[in-house]
Amino acid sequence: MVRVVLPHHLQTLAKCGREVAVDVRDPVTQRTVLDALEARYPMLRGTVREHVTLKRRPRVRFFAAGEDVSHESPDAVLPASIASGAEAFMIVGAISGG
Repeated sequence: MVRVVLPHHLQTLAKCGREVAVDVRDPVTQRTVLDALEARYPMLRGTVREHVTLKRRPRVRFFAAGEDVSHESPDAVLPASIASGAEAFMIVGAISGG
């Protein structure tokens, strides 16, 4: 089980808590985590990734083991601590403004 931490607006949309657990088959990557998340919570489709291209939305960031992995390949293997559930994969809505 992979633990995923969601920002408040996605918690509200999915009607879930701050952290959810999803079954992810190997290899554990951003893509497989998000695929599992969207399969379990279909109302989240299109909120984290674009509908057609499945690319990360511009104001969304991903963190794994304390590192920003937003710009890494969606098929790059995530750290073992994420795959084992010891640490959570975090989805964060970026704050912008001036």
